[in-house]
Amino acid sequence: MKKSHIKWVVVGLLLGILMSAMDNTIVATAMGTIVSDLGGLDHFVWVTAAYMVTMMAGMPIFGKLSDMYGRKRFFIFGLVVFLIGSMLCGIADSMIQLSVFRAIQGIGGGALMPIAFTIVYDIFPPQQRGKMTGMLGAVFGLSSVMGPLLGAYITDSFSWHWVFYINVPIGLVVIVLMSIFYKEATAPKKQVVDWLGAATLVIAVVSLMFGLELGGNTFAWVSVPMLILAIIFVVFALLFIWAEKRAVDPILPFWMFKRRLFLTAQIAAFFYGATFIILTVYIPIFVQAVYGGSATNAGFILMPMMIGSVLGSGVGGSLLTRVKFRHLMSASIVIFFIGMLLLATISAETSRVLLSTYMAIAGIGVGFSFSVLPTASIYNLEGRFRGSATSTNSFLRSFGMTIGIAAFGALQTNTFATKMSEAFAGVKVDLAQFGNTQQLFEASSRAKIPDEVLNPIVDAMASSVSTIFLVALIPIAVCAVAIFMMGNAKDGESLK
Repeated sequence: MKKSHIKWVVVGLLLGILMSAMDNTIVATAMGTIVSDLGGLDHFVWVTAAYMVTMMAGMPIFGKLSDMYGRKRFFIFGLVVFLIGSMLCGIADSMIQLSVFRAIQGIGGGALMPIAFTIVYDIFPPQQRGKMTGMLGAVFGLSSVMGPLLGAYITDSFSWHWVFYINVPIGLVVIVLMSIFYKEATAPKKQVVDWLGAATLVIAVVSLMFGLELGGNTFAWVSVPMLILAIIFVVFALLFIWAEKRAVDPILPFWMFKRRLFLTAQIAAFFYGATFIILTVYIPIFVQAVYGGSATNAGFILMPMMIGSVLGSGVGGSLLTRVKFRHLMSASIVIFFIGMLLLATISAETSRVLLSTYMAIAGIGVGFSFSVLPTASIYNLEGRFRGSATSTNSFLRSFGMTIGIAAFGALQTNTFATKMSEAFAGVKVDLAQFGNTQQLFEASSRAKIPDEVLNPIVDAMASSVSTIFLVALIPIAVCAVAIFMMGNAKDGESLK
């Protein structure tokens, strides 16, 4: 491929990743407006669940198919499906319709992230891969902050429909760039698709993800629907393992997990996903509930984390061929641990400057993982296995995020309830007269609450948020053990 073409391919990849990674956060910001317009409050959780389920189910399959039949066709296929889903979401007139169309979006999104990283590894030599994976990782970090800000702006200035329509012009540009400038080195060969593995994987992932997304929201954790989903997951997960061990060319080659670097990179991806997500979810809540800031203020408070993650991803990527994976990730986990430890100390008295500083530190630590872990996953693998490797890494990071939201969400809710009970024990205050908890932290409602009621509630919320950061140090410490066992390899070297 000509050097003059490569730069346009990179632009296409960056735009594709930005569009896909930003989608869930940009939609989350507009969800309140969408619910007020379409109704169906009891179904709104399905809008997010449908996207996450189909995206994660598709990741390993598209990764494998790109290994077998070429990256270009499946990257463009993912873009086309994603854009069709986006247009349908924009014209949805019910929450059920929107959920179905979001599922279509998710199918396309499942192809974009893992294949983009694999393309970079295919077209760049080792000396340049680090820089490019650093750029892709930086865009991934950027999307987590840009999404809420852009979602708020579009919803306020135009309408929620444009949260979806905005994908269309961006996606069309990406399709044109990739169609014209990306030339694959080899023609795909006819191979046997592991249909049984693909089918059992999809059913297992769908049942697991629906359980995690709907548990505690639509259904109680201990309920018949959740039990049914758990049984389906266990049965089809076992069938998937059985099928993969017998497949000629399995969707997920288990032998890769016998490689120490690959295994530890996947473990790290899971734990980084599970812990990093609480920054983007609970810091905005903290800003609104404790500081009394607006949704826009809450979005802007994430900027230091974004800058830190972009910086960390760039630095980590640039050092990949000079520093061992283990050393880079050791620096990452130490910085991340320090940032989260500092965030575990926040309270209503913590200044915004200090909060921003703590977030920037955590962001730098996480940023390293955006570029280092995908590269470590592909390290020293033949081209025909790279798609499976990167898709596994993307899948486990996303899976970790889902687990993190469910686990830390339950912890924060229970801690807040406990702190509230302690704060108002023996005090004759009818909290119902001030509305529900969510209304207590809206500016108009907040001003009507007397200080003797508001202050204990603010303290309870601050304590519940700081508690989840403190508990998050446990999985981060476990992740550190995995990182210590990564070995002495660095990108560009042959496996010893």
